[in-house]
Amino acid sequence: MPQAVVRRALALGLLCACLSVPVLAAEKPLFELGVAGGAGYLPDYPAAGQNHFNGIALPLPIYRGEFIRSDSKGLLRGRLVHSRDFELDISLGGSLDADSDDNDARRGMPDLDHMAEVGPRLQWTFARAARWAKFDLELPVRAVFSTDFSSVEHRGFLIEPQLAYQHGNFLGSGTKLKLGLSTVFADEDLQDYFYEVQAPFVTTTRGAYDGQGGYLGSRLRLLMQHPLGKRLRLFFAGDINSHHGAANEDSPLFREDLTYGAGVGLIWSFFQSERTVNE
Repeated sequence: MPQAVVRRALALGLLCACLSVPVLAAEKPLFELGVAGGAGYLPDYPAAGQNHFNGIALPLPIYRGEFIRSDSKGLLRGRLVHSRDFELDISLGGSLDADSDDNDARRGMPDLDHMAEVGPRLQWTFARAARWAKFDLELPVRAVFSTDFSSVEHRGFLIEPQLAYQHGNFLGSGTKLKLGLSTVFADEDLQDYFYEVQAPFVTTTRGAYDGQGGYLGSRLRLLMQHPLGKRLRLFFAGDINSHHGAANEDSPLFREDLTYGAGVGLIWSFFQSERTVNE
């Protein structure tokens, strides 16, 4: 599912999600360089019947410009409109590949390649519960692409409305928390990428299937960041994914109505600019 549509709540998807927890309204460095990494136990794809351990470490640049930004809400985004309660941006996210031979349902089928998502996102803060707490409605619309680094393929579109509770200083500990409930709808092209079985891949236990566009699933996600010092942060992410009533329940690749994933890791900022901006 997006900011992690496939097995990637940690891999790249979960790592991106962990960076989307709220930040305290304060002076922050305009530019930072860091490293982020962690590991998680993740579903292979939406409604997969198997989880696998996965991990990643990657450089983490952060730039808090007025328009171009790489920050707590996305790896790279262009902020078009920004006010106290509304934000409209165009952002980029991604996720890692999945090896079909490691999954019983997909064995012998093509792998799921590295994926990228790009598109507009609208965020509306409709209620504030306390100094650091708020309720948001987010509406991202994404075009999804896949690549094996030899070519790029357009895989379809998705939309994921989300209702989120965010707290920037949970229990006064400096812990940043986000609890979000989202629903994902995807077009037929993207659903085919996960659930279609073409004739060459039909077996005695895996019949032919043509995917359908529509409801993909819903997700309850908890994200937390806890400071371990000025430059080091611990993060945790956990997902519960429901695919009850999804458009492709009849696919032989659809194995579980309820899946889960969890991951933990560290973010280390080893360089911070002297110039700051007010977040």
